[in-house]
Amino acid sequence: MNASPDELPAASANLSRIDGSAGGRRHFRYFDYVMVAFVAILLLSNLIGASKLASLGGVTFGAGILFFPVSYVIGDVLTEVYGYANARRCVWAGFFALVFMAFMSFIVVSMPPADGWEGQSAYEAVFGSTWRIVLASVTAFWAGEFVNSFVLAKMKLMTGGKHLWTRTIGSTVFGQAIDSALFYPIAFLGTWTTAQVLTVMVTNWAMKVAWEAVLTPVTYAAVGWLKAREGVEVFDENVDFSPFAKTRAV
Repeated sequence: MNASPDELPAASANLSRIDGSAGGRRHFRYFDYVMVAFVAILLLSNLIGASKLASLGGVTFGAGILFFPVSYVIGDVLTEVYGYANARRCVWAGFFALVFMAFMSFIVVSMPPADGWEGQSAYEAVFGSTWRIVLASVTAFWAGEFVNSFVLAKMKLMTGGKHLWTRTIGSTVFGQAIDSALFYPIAFLGTWTTAQVLTVMVTNWAMKVAWEAVLTPVTYAAVGWLKAREGVEVFDENVDFSPFAKTRAV
């Protein structure tokens, strides 16, 4: 008999409950792979789709939203399976990766083109993000991801590890509200009309929350698979939730 969705994440009697402090020091079998996937999706979403305004069926949205279905699952897995302390490491890894990507993009775009090469204008259009977009991307990512992880971790304690869907959707409501509220005004207010900024900001937030709801079965499957192989259930008790706290590794 199959377990109901609400039972899947914490149902296995083989999982040992540990607190977030112990989880932050523990070596996990698959954590590094999840972190690499998280950073890769983050960089691709900002490099390829962040500044394009698209429209389908009369609905206007930022094209970068195409990457978010995968990033949602990964972001939720990080905190749900590995705890806030490990999710914090991933957020900082993503933050510095974004900063490095922005710096190198600026250097490469600024280099004088070789004689006879006619692709400079196209290259600048694709990779020459303005300082506003860079600032918006880094700021929105940092704040939004920490809010998302914090809300999910706290809701896990409140629900006793049950009802995973409430915390994945609930954390997205808050985390992506912060992300959208920061990114679009910082990046485009004054370049786009105020109406466009507000429309895209609200539309993207609503679409991201909707995607999170749609992908709930995928999240359950990923979380269940990883927990079974890591062998522990992390509850973020005895954790410093400051973004700047340090976690010692064993």
